Amino acid sequence: MDSLPADVAFVLDALLDEADPAHAVLRRQIPHLLVSGRCRCGCGTAYFELDTASVESAPSGPGTVVAAELQLYLEDGDCPGEVLVFAEDGFLSWLEVCSWSDTVDVTLATVQQLLRR
Repeated sequence: MDSLPADVAFVLDALLDEADPAHAVLRRQIPHLLVSGRCRCGCGTAYFELDTASVESAPSGPGTVVAAELQLYLEDGDCPGEVLVFAEDGFLSWLEVCSWSDTVDVTLATVQQLLRR
């Protein structure tokens, strides 16, 4: 199990809006996250381990929900993919990077570049 890599922390910070009450609780979970696995394709999808007894659960409802999402747009308006943050029973569960393009390789690095524009 790995501590939270900087690229994952950056994207979580960018997607979870401090002004949203549920996101505010999820943001407080970030320092407690560990990466329990990564997707083997290289996209950057990360699965989390979290000691749920040591943090507050977010008011996101029972089961698995998309807590935050962002469609990714290039300067030409093309949308090659999206990034999603999942919560399970109010706790951060995984960050998923989805690619819809045959020409643009959407990875966590791509997400970071687009968010920094």
